[in-house]
Amino acid sequence: IAPAAMALAEAAAERLRLSNRAFLRSLRVARSIADLAGSAMVERAHVAEALSFRRRHGSG
Repeated sequence: IAPAAMALAEAAAERLRLSNRAFLRSLRVARSIADLAGSAMVERAHVAEALSFRRRHGSG
């Protein structure tokens, strides 16, 4: 995972108050997005996209 991607993930985890499980789940989704994009490394954009899929309280 690229340093910028990890920095974004950590900042989002703190801001969104993600549990460890939710944090790791987001990283796994980001890895899947990177795989589908044919990228060997998880980049910041992949983490951002993974975080955009998170459900908000009251929706769903």
